[in-house]
Amino acid sequence: MWIVKIGGSLNNSPFLRDWLDLLAECGGGRVILVCGGGAFGDAVRHAQAHWRISDLSAHNMAVLAMAQTAYLVHGLNPALQLTRSKADIQRVLHKGQTALWLPFELQRKRPTERTNWEVTADSIALDLANSLNAERLVLVKSCAIDPLLSLAQLGEQGIVDQRFGALSEGAAFPIDVVQSSDVGRVRSLLLGGGRYGT
Repeated sequence: MWIVKIGGSLNNSPFLRDWLDLLAECGGGRVILVCGGGAFGDAVRHAQAHWRISDLSAHNMAVLAMAQTAYLVHGLNPALQLTRSKADIQRVLHKGQTALWLPFELQRKRPTERTNWEVTADSIALDLANSLNAERLVLVKSCAIDPLLSLAQLGEQGIVDQRFGALSEGAAFPIDVVQSSDVGRVRSLLLGGGRYGT
C-alpha cells in the first residue's frame, strides 16, 4: 500500500481536484490519503500565538485541522472513503477503494516529544507508513522541489518538517517529495510505468 500526503497548502490549488481524481481512480485498494492542515492549521498557530496556549492544546487542535481538510477533500471527491482507524483503513482497501484518513486517534491527553510544531502532517504520514508497512510514501507540496536536495535539506528549507529527515532515516520504503504539478508522473508510478525519486 501507499501513503500519499497532500499538503494543506494545496487547499486552494487548481491541482487539488486532479490529485483527488487520480487517487480515487488509480488508488483503489492501494492508497491511503493523509491531509495537511492548511489554513485550518494556520488558524491554530495564530490562536496559540495570541492566547499562548500549550503545545498539547495546539497539537490536538492541529489534528482537528487535518481532519477538517480531510472533510473538505471528501466533499470534493466522495469516492474517497473516510476512515478513523487502521481497521477502517484495511476494510476500505479490501473493498478496492481509496482510504482518506481522519487522524482523531492522534489526539493526546498528555504532551510527548511529538506534540509540537517540529512534527507536522509530514512526519505523521511517515509514522502511519511505518506502522502499516507501506510500500511507498509520497508527499505532495505546492512549491517547486529540487530533486537534488536530501530530505534533511528539504527540512532545513521548511519544505518538510524539521524532524522529518531524522525520522525517515532507515525507512523500509522509498519516499518521494513531489510538487503539485507532478500529477502525471505519480499517475505513471501508480500504474507501474516508472520510478520516481528514491
